Amino acid sequence: KEGNNQEFHAEGGIGVISSRLTNQGPIKKKKCSFIVSGRRTYIDILLQPFISPSSPLKGSGYFFYDLNAKLNYEFSDKDKLFISGYFGRDVFTYDNSQTGFNVSIPWGNTTLSARWNHLFSDDLFMNTSLIYTNYQFQSILTEDQFTFDLYSGITDFNAKCDFNFYPSVKHTIKFGFDYTYHIFTPSTVSGSVGSVNLNLGENSHLYAQEPAVYISDDYDLSNKVKLNLGVRYSAFQQVGPYDYYINNSNGDITDTVHYASMKNVVFYQGIEPRFSIRYSLNKVSSLKASFTRNDQYMHLPSLSTISLPTDVWVPSSMNIKPEIGTQYALGYFRNFKKDMFETSVETYYKTMANMIDYIDGSTYSDSYMNNFDHSFTTGKGWAYGVELFIKKNTGKLTGWIGYTLAWSYRNFPANNDSLT
Repeated sequence: KEGNNQEFHAEGGIGVISSRLTNQGPIKKKKCSFIVSGRRTYIDILLQPFISPSSPLKGSGYFFYDLNAKLNYEFSDKDKLFISGYFGRDVFTYDNSQTGFNVSIPWGNTTLSARWNHLFSDDLFMNTSLIYTNYQFQSILTEDQFTFDLYSGITDFNAKCDFNFYPSVKHTIKFGFDYTYHIFTPSTVSGSVGSVNLNLGENSHLYAQEPAVYISDDYDLSNKVKLNLGVRYSAFQQVGPYDYYINNSNGDITDTVHYASMKNVVFYQGIEPRFSIRYSLNKVSSLKASFTRNDQYMHLPSLSTISLPTDVWVPSSMNIKPEIGTQYALGYFRNFKKDMFETSVETYYKTMANMIDYIDGSTYSDSYMNNFDHSFTTGKGWAYGVELFIKKNTGKLTGWIGYTLAWSYRNFPANNDSLT
């Protein structure tokens, strides 16, 4: 939403689960406006009186809150500036004095962005954006005199420029480039037993940069055939400061290689093509097919030995190659009763290479005074399924129903050839 540039408005609501409030109005009429909106849930407070003291759920709670803000300024018919921000947190807690077991898991995102929209002509316009994002996850566990604290996060600084070009009504070309500088905090574990602190390492940071360029072309070959062709070149470079530990066959550290700030540690690159075609069988039905290949340089491994939700993102490195996903899809689409109903059935098949997982028996503390990636193993995955969809567009009752039947498999030979 963009703020009202004519007059001030305020609206809100109080509900059983959450409350919200929105304010908007002009800073300079017809030129500059703002909108600020916030909300908070409180079902965690309302449910407590209804939970029995003997229930295992006693003391558990969950809530979230978020804040959105946006500022718009119209310099001219061809230039507009948008500044926006978002801050949100989810918090899960469990505090039961009878069991002596307490859990606090807060996580959330913060983002700030500035976007300049420029119209070169009726056929060409540009969006240039500067974006800051920060993700944080923390899991704090306390039982009797023992405390366990896990922290992880990502901070990104991103600049990108996107162009839309319309040579004709049946032809659209999109192209652009972007650059992201990543700061990772993969996992920092600390703990204490009574008054004794168990420090398993300071906050370790990893640094990387990720540039990319792309171009895509939407073209109507005829009234029956529509094509979309695209290609994206991406690269990923882990850079210093970074200390790489050299281990012997027993796992003992024998030497350390230090990389200074912005010095290359490892470099990856990839070509990501995509293709889709739509063929209209008649006025109410069509066939669609697509192929995409994507490189993912960031990874989300899961540690099954800890029975708590944990989000730990790590970058590609010397020992972790980029994940590669390749997907094929085919679908049939048909409308009924003068477009009152839309229906579709789609099937897909996807392969995934260079997936990562923790080696069996690993813990987060294994990275203390060692390489952050030495506890990972690689594997492959594949997935396939079918999706059914029906939507009613008109009439007194509208809505949609979707059903997906899917299978997804992972195979990591180092973990006893496990298949999940």
